[in-house]
Amino acid sequence: MADAGYPLQGVRILDMATVLAAPFAATLCGDMGAEVVKLELPQGNDALRGLAPVHEGHALFWKTANRGKKGISLDVRKPEGRALFLRLIEDFDVLVENFRTGTLDQWGLDLATLHARNPRLIVLRLTGFGQTGPYARRPGFARIFEAMSGFTHLTGEADGAPQHMNYPLGDAVSGLFGAFAIATALVERNAKPREQQQGVEIDLSATEAMMRLLDPLAAEHRIAGVVRGRTGSRAGYTAPSNVYQTRDGAWITLVGSSDPIFARLCRAMGCEEMARDPRFDTNVHRTANLLALDAQVAQWCRSLDLAELAQRLAAEDVPFTKVYSIADVEADPHFRARGTTIEMSDPVLGSIPAPAPVPRFTGRIPPHPTVGPDTGQDNAEVYGALGVSQAELAALKQAKVI
Repeated sequence: MADAGYPLQGVRILDMATVLAAPFAATLCGDMGAEVVKLELPQGNDALRGLAPVHEGHALFWKTANRGKKGISLDVRKPEGRALFLRLIEDFDVLVENFRTGTLDQWGLDLATLHARNPRLIVLRLTGFGQTGPYARRPGFARIFEAMSGFTHLTGEADGAPQHMNYPLGDAVSGLFGAFAIATALVERNAKPREQQQGVEIDLSATEAMMRLLDPLAAEHRIAGVVRGRTGSRAGYTAPSNVYQTRDGAWITLVGSSDPIFARLCRAMGCEEMARDPRFDTNVHRTANLLALDAQVAQWCRSLDLAELAQRLAAEDVPFTKVYSIADVEADPHFRARGTTIEMSDPVLGSIPAPAPVPRFTGRIPPHPTVGPDTGQDNAEVYGALGVSQAELAALKQAKVI
């Protein structure tokens, strides 16, 4: 029988962050088995509840991005809220927050105060620019991270404006680093006897997370004097590698970067001699003559419908794919066979699809998450476990503390 436990089972995370980057870090940990409790203000005014897609008043982004979490409400800025928060935090392993640097300190929830109540507590602070430096207090948004890291400078046509994609990539990337940081801190803490375990503060800059993706750019600039720029969908470091249109209007992405793959591509094109052309016989030569090579590949792709093109490329084992829309993703037989989309039950909307947990642990059944919680839906359960009575909960609600 498969083991239902996932690696972070038993870990408790309190997520008091807003919008996407830091909450995504907590969600990823939930995918790995952690119990995650989502803390919101009593008004439930997290901006993610208003970001598209919103269907008939239901925030689909919220329901998917905060999946698998219990939901509580609490205003920690009020004295009663702060006192209840300090009781609550005693039984958590990790606190996730993304307020502007110094905000929790202003509310009387500085690191020393938190560790006085729970010395083992790991605190992830995910901000735009980190806890130190001249920009520490600046607000952070995904497109700001992407632009200041140098990432957006690489995106777009060579003679056009820099471009952002139609998704907050900077939030997703920094959330990945956040989940990695939490797991790393837990490994370090839990390797010691419990009485010696000390929580740490994690200072995660979302802008630096985006920079971390761009390994060679600083060396390329400093040593070779090159500032890498935009090349559209064409890779400037390997060739051919671009997006091409077929005769019937489909788009494919094709990679022919290594010499053996390029030779196979040439066979598929019926131009085997091109692999021996001194302009194209190595990747260094191909990138130096990239425009001429790309023009030939593009012309060949435009001469064939997708079905025939796919047949020829597959016969020669050339890496390629149609550029998928989400409709193509959901229809693909491989993804369907692996169950890469899961179905979450929603009391109003019925079944809501979402990506399955990644990665998989062989022989284990991953958690099946619920949709993102309504504001304060689990107040009675979570606060009741602390010994807060129904009467006390009612009084706190009346005072707009919860």
